[in-house]
Amino acid sequence: MTSIYRTPAGREAVAAWCHERFDRWAVAHERETTVAHGTPTHVVAAGRGEHTVLLVPGTNFGAAAYLPLATALAAHCRVVVADLPGQPGLSSGERIPRAGRLDWYGRWLTALIEKTARGPVTVLGHSLGAAIALAADSPLVRNQVLVSPGGLTRLRITPAILAASTNWVLRRTPTASARLLRLMHGPAHAPRPELVEWMTLVARHVRSTADPGEAAVAGREVPRAVVVGESDVFLPSRKLAPAVRRTLGVELQVLPSAGHLVVEENPERLAELVTGAQESGT
Repeated sequence: MTSIYRTPAGREAVAAWCHERFDRWAVAHERETTVAHGTPTHVVAAGRGEHTVLLVPGTNFGAAAYLPLATALAAHCRVVVADLPGQPGLSSGERIPRAGRLDWYGRWLTALIEKTARGPVTVLGHSLGAAIALAADSPLVRNQVLVSPGGLTRLRITPAILAASTNWVLRRTPTASARLLRLMHGPAHAPRPELVEWMTLVARHVRSTADPGEAAVAGREVPRAVVVGESDVFLPSRKLAPAVRRTLGVELQVLPSAGHLVVEENPERLAELVTGAQESGT
């Protein structure tokens, strides 16, 4: 296996940024590195409650980049945020082979749930994290909230996204990061400075991965809510809604004014969806 990081110093720079963000986080929390499916996995836990919400990040995002959503969730329940192995953050930096990748991640998530769960579990997966949630078959999971889910339909790559992504990979500057992030937000939202810092670090120090591939839904069925922003540049609702209905048998919920990073733009709304799912059992 090969590292996702260009250099050891690059890995250290990413780790330092993550530690600094957690050190500055005003919410009381605990951090640990455990071993799930044979792989070192960093998790951070905050909040209290009888349920556990396990937040699974998307491509190129680590746990420290999800603190606004983690804050909103921790106000209602116990939340555990994991750094994905094979993605930038504080877990293993060894790249997960593309062949069978989602199946591997599904087994990893099942093992991680067993390690971290207290009471019934809601898995909240964003983008790649949603595809991973679908691949897991843990009996401890009561429901899933899938946000901007990858793997159900092909990502739309517009000329603007292609140009911004290429510029981000080649130039590796804050300006290039901000340009790409603006396209990933809805038109009424601007990226946080911290997120611009993060994406610039990723561009400089990480060999980025592609889309998650086709999602494989595990055999065990659980109640699901599926959410997308109405301005998601990668997953237009008109394409995603039929795929969600066909594959998962539920209706897609569309959040107004939000983009692909609805986790940034509407953290309180997502926390309400999770709380409602826990209370209703759906």
